[in-house]
Amino acid sequence: MMDKVQVFKTEIGYIEDKNIRLSLENMINKLPDYFFNIEASSTGKYHPSYTLGEGGLVRHTKAAVRIAYELLCDPLIGDKYTPKEKDLMIMGLVLHDGLKHGLDMDKYTKFDHPLIMAKYIEDNKSDLFLENNEVEFLKEVISSHMGPWTINYKGEDVLPRPKNKFQNFVHMCDYLASRKCILFEFDSDNNIIN
Repeated sequence: MMDKVQVFKTEIGYIEDKNIRLSLENMINKLPDYFFNIEASSTGKYHPSYTLGEGGLVRHTKAAVRIAYELLCDPLIGDKYTPKEKDLMIMGLVLHDGLKHGLDMDKYTKFDHPLIMAKYIEDNKSDLFLENNEVEFLKEVISSHMGPWTINYKGEDVLPRPKNKFQNFVHMCDYLASRKCILFEFDSDNNIIN
């Protein structure tokens, strides 16, 4: 049986607040097994090569979190956020694609996966050690992580756009992790090689 928390040990280590760290561990354990095995993109059209194949979605997630961590270590960027805001944005990035194919592993990406994940957090908030405003913060940064891509294939505007600096930051990190010109190297355990 896979130790899901161990997969994200490094990323969990970026979080200073104990309650946020424990909450993230609880949510990681609730993620469906498929999350740890699928690729970030079935076509490779919107993601770099390192996100393809077995474990690609985990590698994409780790890249997004690492980008956030590096940016937040820069005082010109990081000093705009409180320690809890930083921790919650990191938590949001670890979980942002946690239900990318829905609760029961649909064949393709669910366009509304940000909303599905936000609802999943709400549905499981009794397992979190977070204040209500922190749960709302988390749901907002996850539900808007797609940035300007809010319209589904039917032409319906279904996803919220980022409205504040926290939502913009999470979107930016996810977006940069999907750029083919920004490459990361990973070891055999899907950890970023420094």
